Amino acid sequence: MKIIYIVIGVFSLGLGIIGTVLPLIPTTPLVLFAAFCFAKSSKKLHSWFLSTRLYQRTINKFVQKHTMTIKTKLILLTSITVFMSLSFAVMVVFSTPFFVRIILAVIWILHMIYFGFMVKTENN
Repeated sequence: MKIIYIVIGVFSLGLGIIGTVLPLIPTTPLVLFAAFCFAKSSKKLHSWFLSTRLYQRTINKFVQKHTMTIKTKLILLTSITVFMSLSFAVMVVFSTPFFVRIILAVIWILHMIYFGFMVKTENN
């Protein structure tokens, strides 16, 4: 099972790194997921990951202080909105049941509420 966590963590980290360059890929959730996978796989790998610049720059403040900069919030919420909009469009094209679309809309609203209002904004 550790090998599976390592593979998934590396894949998630790779996508997160790509997301630092491409605005369409949400960096923060992918790096958080990589941290989770690395924590489940190996203490040594997890310790290394926590010391990387990518982790320090994108997630450490959120984990330690439960705060985000306004820039990080805007990037995160924009990415979530874009990806969920694309998902919603695919659901409409393929005639997905209406209740599934409602679930996606509720998830989007909850993301907006949580990251927009419940996570404190850090003053730089």
